[in-house]
Amino acid sequence: MKKILGIIFILLIFWGGTAKADDFEAAAEHALAVEVSTGKILYEKDATTPDGIASITKILTVYLVYKEIDQGHLSWDSKVAISDYAYHLTANSDVSNVPMEDREYTVDQLVNATLIASANSAAIALAEHIAGSEAAFVDMMQAQLQDWGISDASLVNASGLNNTYLGENIYPESEPDAENQMSALDVAIIARHLITEYPDVLKITQQTSAAFAGTTINTYNYMLADMPYAREGVDGLKTGTTELAGACFVATSNENGMRVIAVVMNAEGGEENDYARFEVTNSILDYVQNQFELVTLLSAGDSYNSSTGSVLDGKKKIVEAVAKSDLKVVQKKSDNQSDKIIANTQTVTAPVTKGQTVGTAVYADNDLIGSGYLEAVPRVELVAQSEVERSFFLKVWWNHFVNYVNDYL
Repeated sequence: MKKILGIIFILLIFWGGTAKADDFEAAAEHALAVEVSTGKILYEKDATTPDGIASITKILTVYLVYKEIDQGHLSWDSKVAISDYAYHLTANSDVSNVPMEDREYTVDQLVNATLIASANSAAIALAEHIAGSEAAFVDMMQAQLQDWGISDASLVNASGLNNTYLGENIYPESEPDAENQMSALDVAIIARHLITEYPDVLKITQQTSAAFAGTTINTYNYMLADMPYAREGVDGLKTGTTELAGACFVATSNENGMRVIAVVMNAEGGEENDYARFEVTNSILDYVQNQFELVTLLSAGDSYNSSTGSVLDGKKKIVEAVAKSDLKVVQKKSDNQSDKIIANTQTVTAPVTKGQTVGTAVYADNDLIGSGYLEAVPRVELVAQSEVERSFFLKVWWNHFVNYVNDYL
């Protein structure tokens, strides 16, 4: 009897621990976690409601800088003049912590100041240099969001400041106290584009300090190595704080071999506790690490359930279909990995070359969180494992004739 009670007690503890994990709730108004390679959402809390994002804005500003460089319109060594508008903001200790006395800096210097020290004047200077004015740059930001399918964001500047600090330089027809607003989902989409398209940005965001024009600038990301709330794996990305937005943070970290983005907006207790946003982020990353893993359901070169593609006019009627690349997905650690793939093959006409696409293998994910994925569910191409030669022309002609008779006569 004692043994039975002991087993029941252990099962109750285990069941309670599982329930606790499933009932996890981040201590923030809005939050989201997503795995980068698959785009799978791993956690969300009111993640589609637009709200203030403060200096998290700067990841979009910097994305457009990288894009301009990538397109050859700008270089890291390009000189950027500091306008009176941007320069005068440096005199306000509430909005800037980087001096701009030289009135001209390189793109490289300004990007570092923007990401590491969250320098508002640096972000504004980059925006003015690229688009001619900050307002024109905001239009570029909006256009980029539209390209990504983001339509619920409201942007008024390149820095994330409240308009009350900008005087006569506010975006045309915007409210005097307006601020940039996005949802946690929007922020995750931007962050994913930034670190996947321009991964070198992480070499900047993982720095705790850097030299800038004879002075040292320091990060506000306290989760980086040797910082007060350091967590192994964290190498970015951006903090943000305003009265409207509260304490915000978009982090990226390597967890269980997964690249994870975690978004926290208006962390509870952020006004009193400088570490609140990092504590929330840490809890989200702990949850992700404990609950999820990246698994390979189908390896490159392997077939799924002996899938084949049909071949017309070939010496063989079918061709073996194999995965062109690994099909990697994120699943809960307790999930059953079997019967999670839907293979769709098509009919191809000979000659068929080895490696020619003959279908797709799609992950059938029934455990969706929030909107499920930032984009499409994971899938890979299925390709011909071998070549199939075309049949003798008389046989091809006869097959076509028979098909015509069957179809039309």
